[in-house]
This record gives sequence, structure tokens and C-alpha cells, in this order.
Amino acid sequence: MKKKIIALLGVVVVAVAALVLVAATTGDDVMTKKDGVYIVNTTKLSADVQGYNGPTPLKVYIKDDKIQKIEALPNEETPGFFARVQENLLNKWNGMTVKQAATAEVDAVSGATYSSNAVKKNVKLGASYYLKHK
Repeated sequence: MKKKIIALLGVVVVAVAALVLVAATTGDDVMTKKDGVYIVNTTKLSADVQGYNGPTPLKVYIKDDKIQKIEALPNEETPGFFARVQENLLNKWNGMTVKQAATAEVDAVSGATYSSNAVKKNVKLGASYYLKHK
């Protein structure tokens, strides 16, 4: 009787471990693909990248190995300063290959240096993630 219980517990443990492994490897909440466009969400990639008031996560849209657009996700940056970043910085990578974007040196927006630097790091992280996982 004890042997049957131990064997049954062993089967249950293996089954649970297999389910955990499958759940951990299916789906990618960092990069998704829709209509031929890869979308890299940098929220988890850049948890330690700080702007002036905290993280500045982005969505990086990539098609045919080129940056299509970069979209800012909700953040705690000062709205007036971050609006300048959105208007003057996020489009700097549009049309670049992902390899170029991963190493590009883009100028910061004057007066919004912390936010700009965080955005630049996020773009590089997103581009690098894409290159490794596409």
C-alpha cells in the first residue's frame, strides 16, 4: 500500500513539474507578434532603468527588422517634460534597422535628460531582446 501511494505521489509530482515548465515557457509577455509586426514591451526588461520619477517603459514596434515606431507606456515622468521626449525623441529610431537601433547614439532632449536617457536605454534593451528572441 505504501509503495502505491509513493508511486502515485511521484507521478503527481512529475505531472505538476511538467505543467509548471510548460506554463513558464509558453507565451512571451515581453514580445508579441501581430499582423507581421513584433511588439517588444520593455516593462519587464527595464525595471531598473529610471527616468526622473521612475521607470519609463516603451513598446517598440518592429517589422522586417526595422523600427516602425516607439510608443511610451504609462509612467510617472513630469507630463510637460515627457511630452517633449515623446515629440522629439521617440521618432528618432523610426526606419532604423534593429541592429542600428541597438547601438545608435541618439541625442537627449534638452531639459529632459533623465527621461531621455531612460528612453534610450529602453530602446536598446528592446532592440537587443528582439535580436535574441525573434
